[in-house]
Amino acid sequence: MVAGCRRCALAQTRTQVVFGSGSPDAELMFVGEAPGFHEDKQGVPFVGAAGQLLSKLLAGIGLAREDVYVANVLKCRPPGNRDPLPEEIQACEGHLFRQIELIQPKLVATLGNFATKLLSGKPNGITQVHGRSQQVVLGGNAVTLYPIFHPAAALYTPRMLEVLQEDFGRIPELLGRAVEPPPPPVPLHVAEPALEQPVQLGLF
Repeated sequence: MVAGCRRCALAQTRTQVVFGSGSPDAELMFVGEAPGFHEDKQGVPFVGAAGQLLSKLLAGIGLAREDVYVANVLKCRPPGNRDPLPEEIQACEGHLFRQIELIQPKLVATLGNFATKLLSGKPNGITQVHGRSQQVVLGGNAVTLYPIFHPAAALYTPRMLEVLQEDFGRIPELLGRAVEPPPPPVPLHVAEPALEQPVQLGLF
C-alpha cells in the first residue's frame, strides 16, 4: 500500500501520504512537485493557494478539478517545503508511473521543473520548454506531455500569471476539444445614413 510507503526518509517526517485526487477517467492529468503544508495535513494535492489558482485557471478553460487528475512527483512533503532530493524522486517515481498507467490520460501537464525533467527524461528546465507539447511514452501509453509553470510561481507575479493563462489556453486544443469560437465582430459602421438615435456602447 502506498499509504504505508517507507521507501525513503520522508516517511519519518510526513503526516500522511498524499497520493492524488480527481477523475480516474481523466483525459488531462497534472503532475506537480510535492505536497506542501496543507496537502500534508489534508491528504489531498493542491489544496493551498497554488491549488486555488489551479482551479481558477481550469475554470478559465471550462474545466473543473473533478474533470482532471492531480498528483505530484513526491507523495510525501519534504521538510520545510524544500526541493525534492534525487534519491527521493527515484524512490517515489514508481508510484507516479503507476498512476499514469492506471489513469491513461491523453495529456499530462507537468507543473514546474521537477515533474518536467522526470517525465520528459530531459534536463531542460521549465523556462526553456513551457508551452511546448511533446510526445512521450508513459506507463506504456503514448501521451502528450505539456510543460507549464507551477501555479505557485504566479501567485505574486502578474507577468507569470499571464504566461500561465496563455499556456492553459492551449489545453483544450491539445485535448482535441473544440475551443469556443469568439463572438462575431460588431460592425463599426453601417452603410445607411447616420443613425438619429444614440449608439449603445454596450454593443461594442
